Amino acid sequence: MKATDIPFVRHLGIEEENSKLSLDFKNDVLNHIETIHASAQFALAETQSGIHLQKLFPELEGKVLPVLRDAQIKYRKPAQEKIIAFASTDAEDVAKFRSQFEKRGRASIQINVEVKDINGVLTSQATFTWFVQAL
Repeated sequence: MKATDIPFVRHLGIEEENSKLSLDFKNDVLNHIETIHASAQFALAETQSGIHLQKLFPELEGKVLPVLRDAQIKYRKPAQEKIIAFASTDAEDVAKFRSQFEKRGRASIQINVEVKDINGVLTSQATFTWFVQAL
């Protein structure tokens, strides 16, 4: 399933452009001070981490069950514009994941996500730990 087809993701209005997910600044996702709600930023970052996981290991799609095990997020600046999520993973973590998965049929990996507005202002940073198990 494509991440942007997940009903909750569609409900928020998260869209994919150039392999990055974005969320428009609109009334439906604003909080009481008229900035993008923390939970909407979290959903954008978490969804981007899942897409990043799929891109790292396309050969596992349909053969594993990935489950989010842990998440940490820090909100840096109010999101007052459209926001875009950027994911990354250390090469060492990818190699460690591959090794563990080959040996055990399960492994965990950490994915880092930065959420920035369209002017490049960092609004939040998150780390997601995914547990992946062979079906």
